[in-house]
Amino acid sequence: MKLIELEEKKFDHYVKNHKQKSHFLQSSAWGKFSYKTRCLKPFYLGLIDENKNLVGATLLLKKSLPFKFCYFYAPRGFVIDFEDENLIKHMTNEVVKFVKKHHAIFVKIDPDIIYRKENYLGEEQKLDYDSNKIIKKLKEAGFRHLGFTKNFETTQPRYTFRIDLNQSMNEIEDHFSKTTKQRINKAKKLGTEVVIGDEKDIHEFYHLMLLTEARKDFVSHTEEYYQNLYETFNEENKATLFLGKVNLEKVIEEGKKRLKKIISEIESMPTENLSKSAKTKLAELTKQKEKEKEEIEKYKVAKDKYGKEITLNAHWIMEYGDKAWVLYAGNHNILTETYANYHTYYEHIKYCKERGLKIYDQFGTIGDLSKDNPRLGLHEFKKKFGGDYVEFIGEFDYVVNPIMYIIFTKLVPFYRNIVKKKAKKEAYHEASRDK
Repeated sequence: MKLIELEEKKFDHYVKNHKQKSHFLQSSAWGKFSYKTRCLKPFYLGLIDENKNLVGATLLLKKSLPFKFCYFYAPRGFVIDFEDENLIKHMTNEVVKFVKKHHAIFVKIDPDIIYRKENYLGEEQKLDYDSNKIIKKLKEAGFRHLGFTKNFETTQPRYTFRIDLNQSMNEIEDHFSKTTKQRINKAKKLGTEVVIGDEKDIHEFYHLMLLTEARKDFVSHTEEYYQNLYETFNEENKATLFLGKVNLEKVIEEGKKRLKKIISEIESMPTENLSKSAKTKLAELTKQKEKEKEEIEKYKVAKDKYGKEITLNAHWIMEYGDKAWVLYAGNHNILTETYANYHTYYEHIKYCKERGLKIYDQFGTIGDLSKDNPRLGLHEFKKKFGGDYVEFIGEFDYVVNPIMYIIFTKLVPFYRNIVKKKAKKEAYHEASRDK
């Protein structure tokens, strides 16, 4: 077998239509985007057999380092049948030959292979392959397994929730938690609206991402990064922004109607010789009246500050092949009781189902479910939508230059931490300034 460079169209056709391993991180668009924003040079490679038939492919991203060194990364690659030991061996050998020509220190892969899966009830699901056997085959081919990490230590998440869109929409909704159903209904009654945005909404999306990151103590990307991502993937309309909005004027008017109805009911009650049950009802109605007044006043304050309508959340959906990923989700820190966030999730699940996609991936959660884990809230929120809890097999490095590999894996993380801390401070400052 032989590794060759492919034209983008031929590469994408193979990857997109691969039964098991199609992934947007293996697309030519991700390669172009990675070059534009991170200076990672993409190579679109195909493995051909003796009859010149394509039997595998991979996007390799080259990261240049000082002194003519580099390393390569195949995000969620390779795109091969990992149950075929012969394919693993030949793909690995050919890729190693290729990266050696570039003076690579190592090549990293993190295959889209499920190690373990539980359904929405927490019941372990039997896989139709042996994940441990695949790990063993990769090790035998020369890869080092970097372990079963539990949080977000790896380049891509090791855990996620996935919804099988082959189910009917009724089945999907049945798996939502009780509170999720209630909150979606409340959001609809309040008149929250979910619309599909476009390029001009990137700035609003970025602002919401900054607010989210400031609350959750992490930092991701610049506005230019998101702009480039949207432009690159929308050459084929594969990046979609969903905006969750609240019409404050409408909410206030609906609140006034409810308040008027409550007051009318109170006034219709007798003022003397009330029975015990009537007194209880009056007390409850009075409580409702005060609560409704508070709600109306709160929305009036918000309207004075933000105008007639406000965008409370913006979610970024990526499509490729027969799958969709919730890549980013930014949320405002006000009016959370409208549950517009839940409504937005519901609408893009429905959207992906209606488009005939097969898998809806929430792109990241944790494996450490201890109560003191600061990411537990994120996990519990995503869990409420009833997807399968999925654990991937993790990252693997093929070390080409052992000495430089040790230097790289010790010094680079130290440098990255310094850069992240600096970027985090800048993001917090910008988020607080925009509040």
